[in-house]
Amino acid sequence: MENNMKQHVQQLLEKRDLPDEGLVQLIESEQADAFLFPAANGVRRRIYGDAVYIRGLIEFTNYCKNNCYYCGIRRDNGKAVRYRLRTEEILECCKEGYALGYRTFVLQGGEDPYFTDERICRIVSSIRERYPDCAITLSIGEKPKDSYRAYFQAGANRYLLRHETANEIHYSRLHPAEMLSKNRKRCLYDLKEIGYQVGAGFMVGSPFQTTEHLVEDLRFLQALSPDMVGIGPYLRHQDTPFCPYENGSLERTLRLISILRLMLPHALIPATTALGTIHPEGREMGLKAGANVVMPNLSPVSVRKLYSLYDDKICTGEESAQCRGCLEKRVERAGCRIVTDIGNVRR
Repeated sequence: MENNMKQHVQQLLEKRDLPDEGLVQLIESEQADAFLFPAANGVRRRIYGDAVYIRGLIEFTNYCKNNCYYCGIRRDNGKAVRYRLRTEEILECCKEGYALGYRTFVLQGGEDPYFTDERICRIVSSIRERYPDCAITLSIGEKPKDSYRAYFQAGANRYLLRHETANEIHYSRLHPAEMLSKNRKRCLYDLKEIGYQVGAGFMVGSPFQTTEHLVEDLRFLQALSPDMVGIGPYLRHQDTPFCPYENGSLERTLRLISILRLMLPHALIPATTALGTIHPEGREMGLKAGANVVMPNLSPVSVRKLYSLYDDKICTGEESAQCRGCLEKRVERAGCRIVTDIGNVRR
């Protein structure tokens, strides 16, 4: 078995691909770790050196019109305390972040109808006018193609939209009937066509997920060839229908980060907050497994606990400077260093 794992990793390293059966074995086997992690770390260092890119995260609204069964800010969670940041508050987050060295701002929120295309464009153009040397990333869900185009023309140049699961039946078990996997995928291809640098990704260990579903996710990402891939363990929230289900696996998530690094060697892959939530050193482990992005929180401390996608989210009480300083030390412990440029992933 050990020789098989070594051969699978070597083939993945050389060809950036592996038959489905080999991928299943890598995903499921602890014996793969001894070969996967060093190989992925080596690829990351060959392409990016010891650089880890920082993205300033601004969670600007926790209102959402959707009712995803796993999400703490789902529409029907009556216990959620809702908030929206004003444009002036968002710009203040950017001002603080810029002074701390951030050159990418990520505006993330639920699918909030209050933030019309006009409002989003106004916010984006205000940031672009003040910080012309920065990348602006949006993560605000499924929109019509014309909306994506308007945001792009206003100055946004990156967009994050996790596909969550590539399998249509599995997708339907995680979402209400009005949400369709094919629409989520359509959005990702629309974004690519417009010219965005695109990020996709999935949850590891979500309810009803099989290893074969994960292989489908890898195949979808191969076809999409995104600039960024964000994955993290499924983490439950006490006020959702999926509360009874167990959290996803740290080990399997790390394994998949490494596989993705070998399959998509140039991708930007974050060591997510979810990794840090499921294990105290989860983000360091993610970096050692091949990740190369961290996303400190720039949101006002007063709202951080309210953007509760899952239980026990970390870093909700830290000021932005504390958050940056803490992550810098963690990155150094993983043998890397934070860099402040935008990390242009075009190749």
